Amino acid sequence: MPAERPNIILIKTDQQRGDCLGCEHHPVLLTPNMDGLAAAGVRFTHFYAESPSCIAVRRSVLSGQHCQTHGMVGYRDGLEWDAPPTLPQVLRDAGYQTRLIGRSMHQHPRRKRYGYEETETNEEYRRWLELVGPPDNGGWFGGGVMHNDYTAHPWPLDEHLHFTNWTVQRALSFLEHRDPSCPYFLTLGFIAPHPPLQPPKPYFERYLRSGVPEPAIGDWAEPPEFGETGGGDHVAPNRVQLTGEALLSVRAAYFGLINHVDDQLRRLLNPVIGLGGDLKRDTIVVFTSDHGEMLGDHYLWRKSRAYEASARVPFIVRAPDRFGLVPATVVDAPCTHADIMPTLLQMAGIDAPDTCDGRSLLTLMRGEQSSWREYLHIEHAGKHMGLTDGREKYIWDPRDGSEQFFDLREDPHECRDLVPDSDSADRLELWRMRLIDELHDRPEGFVEKKALVTGRPWSAVIPGRGNLIER
Repeated sequence: MPAERPNIILIKTDQQRGDCLGCEHHPVLLTPNMDGLAAAGVRFTHFYAESPSCIAVRRSVLSGQHCQTHGMVGYRDGLEWDAPPTLPQVLRDAGYQTRLIGRSMHQHPRRKRYGYEETETNEEYRRWLELVGPPDNGGWFGGGVMHNDYTAHPWPLDEHLHFTNWTVQRALSFLEHRDPSCPYFLTLGFIAPHPPLQPPKPYFERYLRSGVPEPAIGDWAEPPEFGETGGGDHVAPNRVQLTGEALLSVRAAYFGLINHVDDQLRRLLNPVIGLGGDLKRDTIVVFTSDHGEMLGDHYLWRKSRAYEASARVPFIVRAPDRFGLVPATVVDAPCTHADIMPTLLQMAGIDAPDTCDGRSLLTLMRGEQSSWREYLHIEHAGKHMGLTDGREKYIWDPRDGSEQFFDLREDPHECRDLVPDSDSADRLELWRMRLIDELHDRPEGFVEKKALVTGRPWSAVIPGRGNLIER
């Protein structure tokens, strides 16, 4: 590994499905800059969130640990974490300038930096918008849609006031004023396409005009009854049946938000005023998201499930030529956010701490890895347990014991549940035994006498594994 360490930019969208890339053959979505990273680098087709919601995944990114290791397997905010050595901390200690800009890492307390020397996040944006925006503009929620709503509205202010634009502008400012005597690690977080679904008007209108693909509806899926919300909020439900203009609007806004991020990334990546030649010479760029969005598939909304729309996300790495990555390489091995930290540390020539249990992806990206993990475990408290190798998927609900089994090669949208199919009985049993092996030592007691047990207590933090700080 060369003595000169590379700059590193980790770009994260929020709630972007793995199939929402042009290079994934999306029928309408335009993502030429994300596609450009994939064309010049390596794209992973089976990259999964092990616990598909924001806090758990961000802890895996920071720590290089699987969710079952760091203990957060659902959504629970407001818990301070006694973190092991983090990715920005290890890079900082090795001489990197570390900066977080944009979407926060769900730190608690909010100003706890977890190894970042400086942060500019949602709070700074809100104060900035109060100063430079029109008086009484309503802020981020001024359009009347909220952070989990299925309703959509064009961004009500000038485009340059959007969080996406602000995030890129602050990144460009950092690159202009950074310390040139050392390498940098920049984490760039976008809120989009997470609701509120409010892209700038041209992006909204583009997909209203082009049309959008219909949701995938499985033969096992049942529409919700009117008034069923799964959480008490009719406009931010867990299950939803959208039709007509409501369906068109929500999907158009979601795609518009991704397209908007992509165009703004051009400001950062272009060869005139952006990184330009640095991409080829000395800068690694990683692009990913924390989890996906059901977006009405199977009458479901939001995330937290083990289904592809919720758990599979984009993951792309572009690196300077010296790292030996072949452009336009596609990797189909099952990988996850815990793998990011050991990968980037190896590429920087820095030993990963023993607390990491993810694996470096560098040999996979170079085509040198002869064996890999068989599968990944996906879990979100209150929703699903699942296992997948990217080709098949087994899902178990610890609340009632129901199972699903999908052949993702033939059925990538999980529309046909193979549990009733007698021809799948042997494969189903294999995956069931794998989940039993995965859960046999869990303190909740999901396994007894080599069988899965339902009705056990199941919270967002595995008892005894959270490394939480009690104040």
